[in-house]
Amino acid sequence: MKAKELHDLGAEELKDKERELYQELFNLRFQKATGQLGNTAMLNKAKRDLARVKTVLREMEQAAG
Repeated sequence: MKAKELHDLGAEELKDKERELYQELFNLRFQKATGQLGNTAMLNKAKRDLARVKTVLREMEQAAG
């Protein structure tokens, strides 16, 4: 997901996306621990997407306050 796409979303949508990414990251870590994760690059992708969402949320908070 690109940061430009995230800037178009509202605050509630971003918070939902953040929760979704936390859940995805948890599931990927669980799969890795049990040896079921084939593509470990998905972990890094999920972490980066989560960081992008958190960054955009923080930018929105600073702009509003």
